[in-house]
Amino acid sequence: MRILVVEDDPTLADGLTRSLRQVYTAIDCVHDGEQADLALATQNYDLVILDLGLPKLDGVEVLKRARRRGGTMPVLVLTARDTLADRVKGLDLGADDYLTKPFDLPELEARVRVLIRRGQSGGSALLTHGPLVLDTAGHRATLNGAPVELSARELGVLEVLMLWSGRVVNKEQLAEKLYGWDEEVGSNAVEVCMHRLRRKLDPAGIVIRTIRGLGYLLEKNP
Repeated sequence: MRILVVEDDPTLADGLTRSLRQVYTAIDCVHDGEQADLALATQNYDLVILDLGLPKLDGVEVLKRARRRGGTMPVLVLTARDTLADRVKGLDLGADDYLTKPFDLPELEARVRVLIRRGQSGGSALLTHGPLVLDTAGHRATLNGAPVELSARELGVLEVLMLWSGRVVNKEQLAEKLYGWDEEVGSNAVEVCMHRLRRKLDPAGIVIRTIRGLGYLLEKNP
């Protein structure tokens, strides 16, 4: 799960980033429109939280350019512009939701959950794989109805594998979803996470295969 936060207020940006990292794995943060435009042109995101009042390049233009390039990721707009005309304009340009400053953090977190669920699971929060069920909104996994204790990174790896069930996912794709720009990724970080995940899922017959030289494969629904 990779999220881009675009906010020029350093205090608010830091608060959002810290809060989101308690739940999601890879959070990138930029502080002006040009940095946001570059990030969106070179990186795939599961969600963008976008302030409109940005230096160097307005958030509206950032959104327009992203949609012109074919970007389909959900976009949550944050802005102090609270007129109806401003809200309609943002939604017409391709925003998926709109939150006016100041806002309560729990409300933002709830809207983020809804947008991610809508973007990744076609509106459903649940991914299933035989006896394994992953609630992407509640960040919980169960096996045969019993809870499975997984870390945030293990949940992130599992989500990617379940979304790509039956297809090979390489280490670079997993690391991209699990780590932000400012986080140091150890050479064996993905392998360690995969080892822990397998240890918890193998007893139930959930098989994650290593395809030598290519990556990992969650075998099709048992």
